[in-house]
Amino acid sequence: MHQPDSKIKIHLYEKIATDLSQQIYSGVLVSGDKIPSVRETCQQYQVSMSTVLQAYYQLESKSLIRSVPQSGYYVSHRLQTSGLPNKSNPSIHLSNEDTSDIVSKVYDGISSDHMMLSLGVPSAKLLPLSKLNKALNHALHSLPEYGSAYEHVLGNPKLRRQIARLSATWGGQLTEDDILTTAGCSGAMTQAIIALTQRGDTIAVESPVYFGILQLALSLGLKVLELPTHPETGIELEALKAAFVKNKIKLCLFISNFSNPMGGTMSVEHKKELVRLLEYYHIPLIENDMYGDLYFGPARPTNCKTYDESGLVLLCSSISKTLAPGYRVGWLTPGIFTEQIRRVKFATTISSATITQEAVADFLEKGRYESHLKKLRNTLQSNCLNYTEAVRTWFPEGTKISRPQGGFMLWVELDPKINTAALYNQTIKRKVSFAPGRMFTLQNQFNNCLRLSYGLPWTEQVKTAIKTIGTLAKYQETY
Repeated sequence: MHQPDSKIKIHLYEKIATDLSQQIYSGVLVSGDKIPSVRETCQQYQVSMSTVLQAYYQLESKSLIRSVPQSGYYVSHRLQTSGLPNKSNPSIHLSNEDTSDIVSKVYDGISSDHMMLSLGVPSAKLLPLSKLNKALNHALHSLPEYGSAYEHVLGNPKLRRQIARLSATWGGQLTEDDILTTAGCSGAMTQAIIALTQRGDTIAVESPVYFGILQLALSLGLKVLELPTHPETGIELEALKAAFVKNKIKLCLFISNFSNPMGGTMSVEHKKELVRLLEYYHIPLIENDMYGDLYFGPARPTNCKTYDESGLVLLCSSISKTLAPGYRVGWLTPGIFTEQIRRVKFATTISSATITQEAVADFLEKGRYESHLKKLRNTLQSNCLNYTEAVRTWFPEGTKISRPQGGFMLWVELDPKINTAALYNQTIKRKVSFAPGRMFTLQNQFNNCLRLSYGLPWTEQVKTAIKTIGTLAKYQETY
């Protein structure tokens, strides 16, 4: 596999938009600053007026700039720099404290009349539901026996071909035979873990980490080693190397792009070095890359699988965060473990859902996915800016906020005296939900942190919900 950077075609308008957005993010251009006129930018980049206008329209759609009639374009967001959350510092000792009570409390609080900032899925309003309905109807009438028969154990061939085609965006050279479909990304990770571990084994994860992984590990009788993680760059490699030496680690499970909940992304060199470590110690990596398509930059980031020559990286993904959570369509690349995982899938599920696989395959085959993703990424980036600004405005002074470059999770760190589990008990009474930080660890940490999902469209109701959380946090801080 190889890095795809040299093969990515960046349109001129995208380059202009990226250059200006980077100046805004870095603080070179601040709120109220006038950006170069269309004519000036045409001259600078030697492009047509329509190209520049397309770039400015893209920046407007992300709420980065605004047009003032007969005056020009101005930076619209303040984007003041706030402190980043601290790098995590979990105990080096294994700890398996059960957090199922708090996880259950948050999920039991799910209600259609609540402002659900806790759920890690995009709003249905951001999904192409009418087109998906057509794809489902087509699948129902085109499949033999109306889709009632079992699918092949590896999964729908057309879907696997489309997934292999999409792998080129991250530098993959997959074929349909490299892919096995599953019931969502969680199904992919579950089957991989069952195939590669036994009760009592130790797995290494980020800290904080998606609570579903922790609950799965506990249910399988596994030990969990949480490792220091930076909110921007991901897992700390020196700590991982030390863990390989001191502990008998059976496998690693990391999110390389836009991690949940911190939102960090490993650099290319970071990913390459991680793969080298895995190969040296011959330890498999289950890589969750289900957020990789939700990037805010000009091109999709690579993943660890991009640089995997040994087959030790098992890439897991799905369309649950981008297209249809309830379809439960996911996949994994088993690498050198194909036979073990194939046996596990057959023993646990026999096959994946026939109709939804065919519908997603049809959606991908007709080129609708890329168009949908472009709109979704623009919306999520705009949401990220608006949610971040609201947290800065309404939360206590000194609050630290992550700076994700994709996905839809914000990790927020408050003053140590604020307990976000107690704060949740207060906000849920006001029909506002978030995810307390304690959900994302098996250790006694992150009690003053929380995760917000910006997968809901930005509205006055969302702004009010964030204000409610911040106001109650200030009150708790005072007392």
